[in-house]
Amino acid sequence: MCIAVPVKVIEIVNDTEAVGAVKGVRKTVNITLISEVEVGDYVLLHSGCAIQKLNQSAAQETLAAFRDLAQDAGEER
Repeated sequence: MCIAVPVKVIEIVNDTEAVGAVKGVRKTVNITLISEVEVGDYVLLHSGCAIQKLNQSAAQETLAAFRDLAQDAGEER
């Protein structure tokens, strides 16, 4: 199974690299697969590569789903 995580772009380093953050964790993001990435955009991060831009609402919904799954997994233990 492949999982992509929404991250918010907090810095553009150059034409091919940005820095994203999720829950305070900073990640290097390869942005060569998508165009016109700007600070404040949300992107789906998979294996270090941004594979799609998301609007803020979709990003927040996805992050909430991950939180719910993590909470449910913790309750099953």
